[in-house]
Amino acid sequence: MDGSAGGLLGGLNSGVVLSLIAVLWTVVWQNLQRLQLPQHFLKRCIGRHARRFAAIVDPYLSVTVAEYDGGGRMRRAEAYEEVKAYLAETTSRDARHLRAEGAKGADRLMLSMVDGEEVADVLLPEEGGGTVFWSAYSKAPPQQQDWRWGGGNQESRHYYRLFFLDRHRDVVLNTYLPRVRREGRAVMVKNRRRKLSTNISSHEWTHVTFEHPKTFATLAMDPAKKKEIVDDLDTFKNGKDYYARVGKAWKRGYLLHGPPGTGKSAMIAAMANHLDYDVYDIELTSVHSNTELRKLFIQTKSKSIIVIEDIDCSLDLTGARGKKKDSEEDNKAAKADSDGKKDTRSKVTLSGLLNFIDGLWSACGGERIIVFTTNHLEKLDPALIRRGRMDKHIEMSYCGAPAFEFLASTYLGVQEHELFATVGALLQEVDMTPADVAENLTPKTIDDDADSCLRGLVGALEKAKEDKANGRGKDQQPEEEDGGAVATLPGKSE
Repeated sequence: MDGSAGGLLGGLNSGVVLSLIAVLWTVVWQNLQRLQLPQHFLKRCIGRHARRFAAIVDPYLSVTVAEYDGGGRMRRAEAYEEVKAYLAETTSRDARHLRAEGAKGADRLMLSMVDGEEVADVLLPEEGGGTVFWSAYSKAPPQQQDWRWGGGNQESRHYYRLFFLDRHRDVVLNTYLPRVRREGRAVMVKNRRRKLSTNISSHEWTHVTFEHPKTFATLAMDPAKKKEIVDDLDTFKNGKDYYARVGKAWKRGYLLHGPPGTGKSAMIAAMANHLDYDVYDIELTSVHSNTELRKLFIQTKSKSIIVIEDIDCSLDLTGARGKKKDSEEDNKAAKADSDGKKDTRSKVTLSGLLNFIDGLWSACGGERIIVFTTNHLEKLDPALIRRGRMDKHIEMSYCGAPAFEFLASTYLGVQEHELFATVGALLQEVDMTPADVAENLTPKTIDDDADSCLRGLVGALEKAKEDKANGRGKDQQPEEEDGGAVATLPGKSE
């Protein structure tokens, strides 16, 4: 009996112990599950072995170069453009399907891979040798795009992807890719065609090749003033270190003001040709909001001139800030709503334009010149044209004797003539733009020569003098032309 009782007691003790162990394990397991430790350890273990297996099956790593920075469409990535140029120069001969674009020179083409193509490239001997592979592909845009950055743009997003062996990781990331970017930049410089861009919509640029022939050598201008402007441009172009040292964005503003026909557009073309910059011509009335203006600005590249012509006519940017008739605006908006039409008027404000030229966003990128032109300086808000925004004011004035002699030399090939004194005296009495002077000096028939053209100019000046005496002569203003430009210091005349 004692033995049976002892065995029963021992069995009960063992059962109790096992039950306690089971309870404790259940409690511990539940707490571990709450902490998700088993899943974490399991995922790490599976992931580690999966990576090892993948490395055996596919030993290649990849680097993707996207067309746009930051995953959005705010600004095209420089790395993408550099890789595209590098591949066009070095590996396009191996691709079977290519896309052709115009390059510098009338007969040249720049070739690039179409989507789905793959080409091989080699690492240099000093890079350890080996082969890498580039492929091109694209993705459809997301269905829901951020309306603030032009969500209506449904273009596909393009990518380049580089494949390389794991053992080449360090050399590809630290040596090969930097070399690709350097050589790509060199190819871009060699093939670069300067562009004249404008905003066809509220958030998108389109461009043509910039081929304007005007230079400072052919610009009718007081020589001293011309040298002053050229020196100012050269100082800006070479001023990267200076702007960084003083803590300013690498940009400069020019305000060109004066009557129509005095060569403001010709001045911009001469500036672009002298600096070898692209030109972005913004049509403010096509920009619907400050946000869209900001996006357009971000898309511009360095080494460019951003132009807003006739800014006094583009928007209400006069000195009467805050004096708009709110009731009139409300009535216009109400009428648009009642007609069921969308209000497409520009909502760009003076504040938005000031931020565009002098705010935080103006420091996105560098080496940009901003040019405003106006026929009516007095109409512009002083805050818009103060120094620091429009750093240099250039008055484009009527034609004087030095500018006339320059135009006569350029158009007729004469440096002296008996009518020069007569023309010079008449230009002191009447106002005639360089565009009008150039038009009178332009031969109209094969029989025209210097004598006939100069006599025609004298006749035009005498008629203008007569009209002035009779109270006529300024009823019509000429349009802006490329005939020349005259710049004078404020308060001075030729």
